[in-house]
Amino acid sequence: MEPVHIIGAGLAGSEAAWQIARAGVPVILHEMRPAKSTFAHRTGDCAEMVCSNSFRSDDDVMNAVGQLHWEMRAADGLIMQMAARHRLPAGGALAVDRDAFSAAVTQALRAEPLVTIRPGEITELPEGGNWIVATGPLTSDPLADAIRRLTGREALAFFDAIAPIVHADTIDMSVAWEQSRYDKGETPAERKAYINCPMTKPEYEAFIDALLAAEKTEFHEGETAGYFDGCLPIEVMAERGRETLRHGPMKPVGLTNAHRPEDKPYAVVQLRRDNALGTLYNIVGFQTKMKYGAQTRVFRMIPGLQNASFARLGGIHRNSFLNSPSLLDDRMRLRVAPHLRFAGQITGVEGYVESAAMGLLAGRMAAAQALGRDLPPPPATTAMGALVNHITGGAEAKTFQPMNVNFGLFPPLPEARSGRRGRKDRYPAYTQRAKDDFGAWLAAQ
Repeated sequence: MEPVHIIGAGLAGSEAAWQIARAGVPVILHEMRPAKSTFAHRTGDCAEMVCSNSFRSDDDVMNAVGQLHWEMRAADGLIMQMAARHRLPAGGALAVDRDAFSAAVTQALRAEPLVTIRPGEITELPEGGNWIVATGPLTSDPLADAIRRLTGREALAFFDAIAPIVHADTIDMSVAWEQSRYDKGETPAERKAYINCPMTKPEYEAFIDALLAAEKTEFHEGETAGYFDGCLPIEVMAERGRETLRHGPMKPVGLTNAHRPEDKPYAVVQLRRDNALGTLYNIVGFQTKMKYGAQTRVFRMIPGLQNASFARLGGIHRNSFLNSPSLLDDRMRLRVAPHLRFAGQITGVEGYVESAAMGLLAGRMAAAQALGRDLPPPPATTAMGALVNHITGGAEAKTFQPMNVNFGLFPPLPEARSGRRGRKDRYPAYTQRAKDDFGAWLAAQ
């Protein structure tokens, strides 16, 4: 049997390779790292997590991304398996020790007899075969040029940002305290999954002033792409209004200062554990385009971080993605070259989970093709089906932008089932319908 080829061993490519091998089809996974890296990657491991260590909410009753977790687990997804093994306390979120997680994904793929990991950069698109392009938003320039030549269209682009990581032993715990918002979590560790740094109103105002005045990274001439709203730099949020951060990543609700319970913080900066040892914490929601020197000065204004040492500072990079509604069919194939499927963030989904889910789906479709079958996408009533429907035709091509999974992508519930009830009734109805329909889709394969 001819193997399926995958370009890119990120979250999408790794998941696709796993699904193909599990179907009994050989697969060759091409990865240019570590011989050729990107500014954002640090290793040559598969499924390296760059911007964050969180897969977001794991609630599969009230949350669309939690439903996507459920579907990936139901489909024997590698990413969710390894995430469960290397999970860190994070309240209701699924956060992982990112280094241990990517090492485990790499080990699992190398141990799979039908998977061959082949190092080296692919710079041209093949003319035939069964291929998946899962190179992500940091696709190398030669391959991006090849995609543009083939499609005859310019890829869209947006700027994405990375949050800084702090050494835990440099956080002043006489000022900060451990608590998940609203004490959420089933265990004591989960209820103390975040470190919280409180701010008074004068401290917040001074922080906003410094943030707005700090020296920022300037874009090159001609770089006019916008930001993805789910990953805005904090400076951009602050420019939208001085109170914006207090109603976003610095909101003080659901938290009580353990040192001074009677004082209500005006704003709170949260840090989330980044590794299993608990030696590293990332600053939640603090993606930034400030220059490095400015970052250290401004972030040390945060109470509890006045002596912080940074394992990694934040940064900003240009992400590229396809205008998928105009280019891809519902099997995720390039219309002008159907031997090429695309998966992951390059298709215009946003987020680790969404990227891996599109890899899972592309892998299953490619494996079905290799076995002489055709696999339709899951129903649009499922989280995975809603995403693929959005990127391959549900969205307007002229205004297409990266999108996280959300209930707004799901078909409305029948009136008899939804009525005029609130989200506490509607969301469980969405997820139960998705579970039923996704299970039926799996059973039909």
